[in-house]
Amino acid sequence: MASQNVADYLLERLRAWDIEHVFAYAGDGINGILAAWGRADNHPKFVQARHEEMCAFEAVGYAKFSGRFGVCMATSGPGAIHLLNGLYDAKLDHVPVVAIVGQTNRSAMGGSYQQEVDLASLYKDVAADYVQTVNVPEQLPNVLDRAIRTALSQRAPTAVIIPGDVQELPYSPPTHDFKMVPSSLGFELPRIAPDDDAIRRAADVLNAGSKVAMLVGTGARGAHAELAEVADLLGAGAAKALLGKDVLSDELPWVTGSIGLLGTRPSYEMMSGCDTLLTVGSSFPYSQFMPEYDQARGVQIDVDARFVGMRYPNEVNLVADARTALRALIPRLERKQDRSWREKIESDVARWWETMEMQAQVAADPVNPLQLFSELSPILPDDAIVTADSGSAANWYARQLRFRGHIRGSLSGTLATMGPGVPYGIGAKFAHPGRPAIVFAGDGAMQMNGMAELVTIKRYWQEWSDPRLIVAVLHNNDLNQVTWEMRAMAGAPKFTESQTLPDVDYAAFAAGLGLQGITVDDPDSISGAWERALTADRPTVLDVHTDPDMPPIPPHATWEQFKDATAAVLGGDENAWGFIKTGIKTKAQEFLPHKGS
Repeated sequence: MASQNVADYLLERLRAWDIEHVFAYAGDGINGILAAWGRADNHPKFVQARHEEMCAFEAVGYAKFSGRFGVCMATSGPGAIHLLNGLYDAKLDHVPVVAIVGQTNRSAMGGSYQQEVDLASLYKDVAADYVQTVNVPEQLPNVLDRAIRTALSQRAPTAVIIPGDVQELPYSPPTHDFKMVPSSLGFELPRIAPDDDAIRRAADVLNAGSKVAMLVGTGARGAHAELAEVADLLGAGAAKALLGKDVLSDELPWVTGSIGLLGTRPSYEMMSGCDTLLTVGSSFPYSQFMPEYDQARGVQIDVDARFVGMRYPNEVNLVADARTALRALIPRLERKQDRSWREKIESDVARWWETMEMQAQVAADPVNPLQLFSELSPILPDDAIVTADSGSAANWYARQLRFRGHIRGSLSGTLATMGPGVPYGIGAKFAHPGRPAIVFAGDGAMQMNGMAELVTIKRYWQEWSDPRLIVAVLHNNDLNQVTWEMRAMAGAPKFTESQTLPDVDYAAFAAGLGLQGITVDDPDSISGAWERALTADRPTVLDVHTDPDMPPIPPHATWEQFKDATAAVLGGDENAWGFIKTGIKTKAQEFLPHKGS
C-alpha cells in the first residue's frame, strides 16, 4: 500500500468516526484533501453545495435530524468566511458541527499572501469551544478527535484548520515521546442524573401549585412519555419553544403549541394564569412571554448548567438529562384532584385550533398563506421532516401545522437567519433518504439562496430512496416579515424600495431543472397541489401566490390594540386597504362563535 499523506489520513479518520457525508465546496486551499478524496473513491461522500454558507446549513440540518454531528468543509480565505453564518446558526441552536477549513501554506503566513486570513482569530467566537490549526502530521488525530468530541459534548460548532502544505505532508502518527499527544476514537456520553435532594425540593414546589404550566424545548426530545405522565399528574398544560415543536404531539389536548411572538393564544394565557412553571430542556429567551416574576414558582431541568436559571427566577434549577430527571421526579409527584385548570387549558386549545381553521378560510388575494399550511397539516406523512425559513413562513409553521407521530421539524431558532430552509431540507434528506421532506420558504429566502440550492437538489435527488423533497414558496413579492415588523414596531408604513421583490416564476425555474414545478394561484387548487407533490416521483417546487396582507398577529394582541395599530401605522402604506380588509377579517375570527361556544 502506498504511503498516506495527511489528507488521506484525515478522510480515513472521518470514516473511522462513521462519517458518511461531508458538505463541502472546492477551492485550492483544500486541493490536497480533494486529491485524497479521489484516491478514497469519494468516501465519505463529498456533497457539493452551491455556496459554502449552504454547506454549513446542510451540515446543521443533517445534525439536527440525524442526532449525530455534521461536517462541513471549505477552502481558505473566502470559503472559510462563507461558512460563518451557518456555523453561528449551529452555535446559537446548540448543534454539533465540525468545520474543516484550508489555510495558505505555512511558509506564506505573515506575508499578506493571497487568501491569507487569520482564521484562528476569525473563528475564535463561533468555534469558541474548540478551534485549532494542524501544523504537523502528528497533531492531526488528536485535533480532529477533540473537535468531534467537543462538538458532541458541548453541542456546538468546532473548527479544524489545515494549511495547504500540511495536507500533502507524509502522515506519521504521534509517537511515544515527550510532547506528543496520542488520541483514541469514540466516547460514551453519560446520562446525567439529578441529585436526590434537588428532586425532592423540585417535587415540593410542583406539588404545592394548583395551576402548573410546562415549557418544553428541544432538550426534552425523547422524553415524551415522561412529559405526558408529569403533565397528567400535575394537571398541567405544556407550551413548546419553537425548536421543541416536534417534542410533543399537537394531537394531545393539553399541548398549547408554540410560545412567543410566533406562538399561540393558549400558550400566552396559560403563562399569564399559572402559579407554577416547570421548564424542561429549553432556554427560550423571551421572558415577557413567561409568567410575571412574582407570579409563579419555578423549576427548571436542563442538561447544561450554563443555561439554567437565566430566563426565570426559579427556586430549583436541576442540571440533569431531561428523561432521567423526569423519571426520578414522577414517583414524588402527587396527582392533583382538582382538574379545572387542566380542563380550561384543553378548552382553550380546542378553541384555538378552531380559530386557526377559521383564519385559514379567510378569503385572500389570491391565496391565504394559512390555508397552504392548514391543508397540508392533516395529510402530513407520519414520518415527514418539515423545515421552515425565517420570515412569515415561520409564523404559519409555528401555528398552523399539527405535528404527530414521528414528524420532525426545525428552523433557525435563535439566529433566525434567512436562508436555511432549503439546505436544511437537503441535510435532512441525506440524514434520512427514505423519509419525505417539506420546506416552507418565503420568496425573499428563495431569491437569496434557495433557488441556487435547487441545483443541488437536481444533482442528488435520484440517490434518495424516497425522492420527495417539496419546497413550498410563499410568493408575495414582499419581504413580508420585515414589512410587518416595520408597521408594528417602528410605526412606519412599508418602505417599497427595501421591501418589494422582483417577480420570479419559481415553478418554471424548477421545471427547467427537471424537477416538478406547480403554480398555485387559486385557493381551490391547494389540496390538489399537495396531493401531486406528495405522490410525485421527483422533488417538487410549489410556487404559491400568497397574499402579503395577511398579518402575523402576535398571540397577546387584543382587538383594541389591533385596531389602534391599524390606525396608527398605515399612513402612506401602499398596501393600506388590503391590510385593513384582510387583517380585520383575520383577527375577527378569534371573536366569532366557535363550534364549542
